[in-house]
Amino acid sequence: MPGGRPRAFDAEVALDRALEVFWRQGYEGTSLADLTAAMDINRPSLYAAFGNKEQLFHKVLDRYFTSPGAFATEALEAPTTRGVVEHLIRGAVDLTTGPHTPHGCLSVNSVHACGPDSEPVRREVIARRMAGEAALRRRFERAADLPADADPRVLAQLVYTVTDGIAVQAASGYTRDQLHRVADLALRTLFQSPS
Repeated sequence: MPGGRPRAFDAEVALDRALEVFWRQGYEGTSLADLTAAMDINRPSLYAAFGNKEQLFHKVLDRYFTSPGAFATEALEAPTTRGVVEHLIRGAVDLTTGPHTPHGCLSVNSVHACGPDSEPVRREVIARRMAGEAALRRRFERAADLPADADPRVLAQLVYTVTDGIAVQAASGYTRDQLHRVADLALRTLFQSPS
C-alpha cells in the first residue's frame, strides 16, 4: 500500500508552538515528543521542516528575538539614554510576566539550564546575548546625553544585569506590578539628578 501524503501544517504556527514549549520547559527539559505534540506534527515532518532539535531551537531563538523580544532592538532607537534604558527594563518586565506567555526569559533560562551535552546551545545563546549587550554599549557610546564620566560598557552590563534579574524574579513568581515597581526604582536610581 503506498504511503500517504505528508500532512500539511503551517510552519509559522508550528514554530510559535515550539517557542512556547522551549520557553516554558527549557532546551534540555524539552523532548522531541513534547515538540511534536505541541506542534501537532510527526517526527519526520519536524526533521524535514526544521532539522533536528538543536536546529529547531536556533530557529526558535531567531523568532524569540525578532518577535516577543523585539523590544530590545527597538529600545536602541529611543532618542535619549533614559529612554533606551526605560524601554529595555520595562520591556523585560512585560516580556517575562506576559499573561499569555511563560514567565521568565527563554535566553536567560537557556544559559543557566544547559548541561554538558547542550553546551553548543548554551554558547549560541550567550553569543546572542553578548551581541545585544554590545549593541547597547555602542548606543551608549553614541549618546550625547551620557555624562562624561559614565562608562558605556559598564552601563550596558548594569542594564543587562537588571533585566536578567527581572527575568529570574518573574520565573520565581514575582508579579508584573511588583516588577514594574522594581523598574521604577531602578530608573530613579540610575537617572537621579545630582544634588
